[in-house]
Amino acid sequence: MGEYVYAAAAVHVPAPPEQVFALITDWPRHREWMFMTSARQTGDGRVEAYTGIWPFGFLDVMTITAWEPPALVRMRHIGRLVRGEGVIRVQPRDGGSRVIWGERLLPPFGLLGRALWPLARPVTVMLARRSLRKLGRLLAP
Repeated sequence: MGEYVYAAAAVHVPAPPEQVFALITDWPRHREWMFMTSARQTGDGRVEAYTGIWPFGFLDVMTITAWEPPALVRMRHIGRLVRGEGVIRVQPRDGGSRVIWGERLLPPFGLLGRALWPLARPVTVMLARRSLRKLGRLLAP
């Protein structure tokens, strides 16, 4: 089965949890804040996201496994390349919300993917933090 790897990022967003959660789960609007990603709901509890510029990118197929507005959405990555679990938590904080994005993934490409994870992880965290900051700018008063 392989060993999972983990990455997470957290930022403060100057909006209440209800607004933050609504934007995070508005799948067509992902292109506005998530780095090089467009998403769409393809069925009840199923989301597909394409990251990259065609044909250089990958499709991430997910099922929603927990839905607790405005605090949590948990996804299971079930695609060919990306497998594992992701979660976004939204917590109330003074002046807005704290958004935490975490991913527990099986690296693709077997041992090679696992060996490259120490290089990929900082990039993954940086891009997640960048995306969450952009989300915050969209919600800033």
